[in-house]
Amino acid sequence: MTPEEVVRAQFDAYRRQDRAASEALLAPQLTFTSPQDDHIDRQAFFERCFPTADRVSRQELLHVVPAGAQDVFIMYEYDLKTGGTHRNTELISVVDDQIVEMQVFFGGSFG
Repeated sequence: MTPEEVVRAQFDAYRRQDRAASEALLAPQLTFTSPQDDHIDRQAFFERCFPTADRVSRQELLHVVPAGAQDVFIMYEYDLKTGGTHRNTELISVVDDQIVEMQVFFGGSFG
């Protein structure tokens, strides 16, 4: 798979809450960083971040753009069930068909 296909597959697994599919796409050495999480590991990602899909009523990948041989920039838009539309951007690194790093940059309310 291309790095872009890996990223798309991971977002699909997250939305469907298919942990087995997500585990296959996330490397054991995964590092996840966001304004709320400072370089957490794979286990912490599955405990804190993965279960949050139930907060989202809609998510759309707006841009999935290669940024070198193994990095992908994405921008996505989502609606929260509690109201509000938001956009985030991520830089995701893929090595050997697995995501090794995810850096999330939160956006505010949109639209």
